[in-house]
Amino acid sequence: MQDEREKWARTRIIIIGTFFGLLFLAVTGQAFKLQILQHEDMLKKADRQHQRIVQLTPVRGTIMDRNGNKLAVSLEMDSCFAEPRSIQDIEGTAAVLAPFLATTPKELVKKLNSSKNFVWLERRLTPERAAPIKNLKLRGIGFAPEPKRYYPNMEVAAHVIGFTGLDPAGLEGIELKYDSTIIGNTGYMVTERDALGRNIALKNSVVKNSSPGKNLVLTLDMTIQHIVERELAKAVTESQAKGGMALVMESDTGKILALANYPTFNPNSFAQHTHAQLRNKTVADSFEPGSTFKIFVIAAALEEKLVNPSEVFNCENGVYKIADRIIHDDHPHPRLSVSEIIKYSSNIGSAKIGFKLGEERLSRYLRNFGFGERTGIDLPGEAQGSLKKRWYGIDLATTSFGQGVSLSTVQLASAVSSIANGGLLMKPYLVERILDDTGQEVQKIEPQVLRRVISAETAQKVTRMMETVTGEGGTGTKAAVEGFRVAGKTGTAQKVDPLTRSYSPSKRVGSFVGFVPANKPKLTIAVIIDEPQGVKYGGVVAAPAFHGIALNSLAYLKIMPSGDLIKAPKVTELKANNTSPGEAAVIEAMAEGDALDALSPGDVAMPDFRGMSMRRVLQVMEKRKINIKLIGSGRAMEQHPSPGQAIRGTGEVWVKFAPSA
Repeated sequence: MQDEREKWARTRIIIIGTFFGLLFLAVTGQAFKLQILQHEDMLKKADRQHQRIVQLTPVRGTIMDRNGNKLAVSLEMDSCFAEPRSIQDIEGTAAVLAPFLATTPKELVKKLNSSKNFVWLERRLTPERAAPIKNLKLRGIGFAPEPKRYYPNMEVAAHVIGFTGLDPAGLEGIELKYDSTIIGNTGYMVTERDALGRNIALKNSVVKNSSPGKNLVLTLDMTIQHIVERELAKAVTESQAKGGMALVMESDTGKILALANYPTFNPNSFAQHTHAQLRNKTVADSFEPGSTFKIFVIAAALEEKLVNPSEVFNCENGVYKIADRIIHDDHPHPRLSVSEIIKYSSNIGSAKIGFKLGEERLSRYLRNFGFGERTGIDLPGEAQGSLKKRWYGIDLATTSFGQGVSLSTVQLASAVSSIANGGLLMKPYLVERILDDTGQEVQKIEPQVLRRVISAETAQKVTRMMETVTGEGGTGTKAAVEGFRVAGKTGTAQKVDPLTRSYSPSKRVGSFVGFVPANKPKLTIAVIIDEPQGVKYGGVVAAPAFHGIALNSLAYLKIMPSGDLIKAPKVTELKANNTSPGEAAVIEAMAEGDALDALSPGDVAMPDFRGMSMRRVLQVMEKRKINIKLIGSGRAMEQHPSPGQAIRGTGEVWVKFAPSA
């Protein structure tokens, strides 16, 4: 009996020991699983339970012009937020806080009574507005650093740069096209919470994993951009036009040095402007080219050896009937050579050359020049333009003088550049280099040849014809620049009325496109004036703007005129400054035009530019006729010589700009 009890006791001990042994193994296994195998997952889960992560706006890279002037920057600002669970007196907090924010106590109470644990009260406060709120040291109210996009030059190059939203995703221009390149890595704010979800480390929030995006260096030149915008605004205002477009391109590379629309807008307050003002019409809108199209028709005929510059055509004294339609010339002529058809802009002569080419060949050449397809410029919303695939009846004739087709300003400038550079169609572009946040070059964009359109020999022949347009008796004499050979073409086209879908009897588009110097082309310039009032011819409304842009840009780039094209200077005192004939010509040409860098033969007192915008400095320079080197962008901070000191022709004169604080 005793043996049985001892045996049962031993059995129970074994059973209990086995049970506890298995239990210990299970606990040990679970501990090993949690602490070793699932260690990282458990840490992350714990972090999620006692930390709150708030994503912050990523920092966008800087956009600069080709000289390093900043066009778009990101400034760090404070955004005010609240964590309602940490606020004991909501109404009292709202009453104290409301005067410092752009809201009312009632609206603040509504936000603070939210079921959310985190709410933004106001984003991107200026330091002046954030400081007094911080000094209040209110419980549950905190600040997070966020970047704000700022455009130091305001309206200048607004349509090129574009703007961003609050996110801050790019919404227009370069900001949109290169959004994924410019935008940085998203940062986030981490706050500690207790078991009830209340913040316990609001004052010591940590920002992690935030890095700026890449920087862009554009082909744009701020000084030339200033010149273009000024001349375009002047042309639109004087002709009482609806608006205008202008573009300056390096003839042999496709680099865009300036691109402007008028009216323009301030990207710092883009929401206050209309959609029409925000639209980049130079790229996104197409129009009928009118007589500027004739140079491409004649270039095609010359390339095919169907005509030669001296060949004469019967221009029917200005009236030519084709089927049931009549073509008119504004300036009737009985007979004109091919060169004179360009000079006097004969519709009839151009139509007859178009007939010689025929539909298939003309269409092929026009498409090779880039019409009817996008150029590929690195800006959003580019218009394709239109070029008919099937031509009927009078279409061949009307197309030959730019009616019934449409193109954009950038397409027109690109096509003309192919004539300027010897027959190569270049891809227009705006971003030249991409830099990382340390300033190291990540990518360099090189000029790209799309195709050869015409031979160099044909291009030279067309160039010589285009020079006659700005010569005596031509339609574009107002575009001539003394001391330089100018090749160009005027255009005046009817606009289609959107209601009647027929040509408007009063609405026109006046244009002038060309390049300088014609013998060694550097700049291709296109100026388009939309719906001018009064005299509507391109040679009257657009050519003067071309003249002003070319004159000032050539002077800024220090491209000297040809000695054999210079008239004797009217200012005899030039000799006193030991000025060379070439320099004298620049001075004289500028004195006659609306120049940026006009020099005076005698000493002039240096104005006080400090605090002025670049636009204002340019206005003073123009008024005083002084030559000053502009450095940087924003507001004038330094200058040499000092205000009131004499400016001498051989001395260094400059004004340095810096973004406003």
